[in-house]
Amino acid sequence: MNLLETKDLTISFGGLTAVANVNLNLKKGELAGLIGPNGAGKTTIFNLLTGVYRPTSGDIRFENKSIVGLKPYQITQRAIARTFQNIRLFNELSVLDNIRIAYHWHSNYSVLSSILRLGAFHKGEKEIRKRSEKLLEIFNLSRYRDEKACNLPYGEQRRLEIARALAAKPKLLLLDEPAAGMNPQETRDLMDLINWVRQEFNLTILLIEHDMTLVMGICEHIYVLDYGQVIAEGKPEDIRNNERVIEAYLGRGGER
Repeated sequence: MNLLETKDLTISFGGLTAVANVNLNLKKGELAGLIGPNGAGKTTIFNLLTGVYRPTSGDIRFENKSIVGLKPYQITQRAIARTFQNIRLFNELSVLDNIRIAYHWHSNYSVLSSILRLGAFHKGEKEIRKRSEKLLEIFNLSRYRDEKACNLPYGEQRRLEIARALAAKPKLLLLDEPAAGMNPQETRDLMDLINWVRQEFNLTILLIEHDMTLVMGICEHIYVLDYGQVIAEGKPEDIRNNERVIEAYLGRGGER
């Protein structure tokens, strides 16, 4: 069963077509990769999937319902979460508060309860704190709970961003270059973390990544994008030796 499908997904900015007729089919529980040279349109696709951009044409279906036209917060409520190529934490807030904010998507007390500090508010906040502490423990971030997010080492900031995304209780997690800026050991640790997260939280994951060791090591299905179009898709072994993919990355005859 497909959790996410795009049908001829296209977006143009003025006279420039950034993404053209892209068809993605993510099965429930799948870990897939979206790769391609810089400027191929990968992050643009993530922005389309999360409502930052609205497609010029085509459709996006999540759990067999179109999500085209929904606002980003509405898509988050539908259980799609993402991280960003450039880490976007609340830098001046504590590590714990970064997680708590994400859990507030699912708070079950009213605005009035919050303003008047009624019993439902206190009960809800206690549950949010408990869940946030548990998530920090799972991600081995408890020792940083009271630190400002900006003071964490880079690799730990990445872990915090993934943990915060999971606090939104997604069914689909979109990871935009999660290994960017990491050293080889951090990348290996991240591979283990992504695999563990998928199994532990029963997730479908689509990731953008330039580190081919990571992509080939964990992705079950890979889409290759070039100039806004999918030029190849398949299992890692199919992609590794695909001539068109090699040409897109390395160029031939001075064409790129």
